[in-house]
Amino acid sequence: MAKQQAIMLTNEGLQNYEKELEHLKTVERKEIAEKIKVARSFGDLSENSEYDEAKNEQAMIEARIAEIEAILKNAQIIDESELTNEHIHIGSKVKVHDFDFDEDIEYQIIGSGEADPFNGKLSDESPVGSALIGHKVGDVVEVNTPDGTVKFEILEISK
Repeated sequence: MAKQQAIMLTNEGLQNYEKELEHLKTVERKEIAEKIKVARSFGDLSENSEYDEAKNEQAMIEARIAEIEAILKNAQIIDESELTNEHIHIGSKVKVHDFDFDEDIEYQIIGSGEADPFNGKLSDESPVGSALIGHKVGDVVEVNTPDGTVKFEILEISK
């Protein structure tokens, strides 16, 4: 069996996954078990849409639990105490100037398991995230994205 690739997580990301897993196991499982129990009481399971829906929901919850357990099993936690502000790396918070929109934007470069681009959390595997890694303050970086080439100047790097 092939070894799975390590999934880079910040401490915050680890805690979020652990909270979600705990919620799924303690709350969601009980709720879905109750839904299945109620649906079974309606009689004939072959034509019972409530039962089918509850079983599908149960399958989705169990799949998510398995996914989170796999993430946590392969997680490599970023030691934020070892991060420097010299170069951009996973865990860095970076302020860049976007030349196309003439605005400053803040991003945090994180592992793909925590990515949330709408909240400024970019995966190290995304076009922008991977292009910024390794650069320092003052560097101008051109990134090929699906929408074309974007140009950034790195203004600030922090932990």
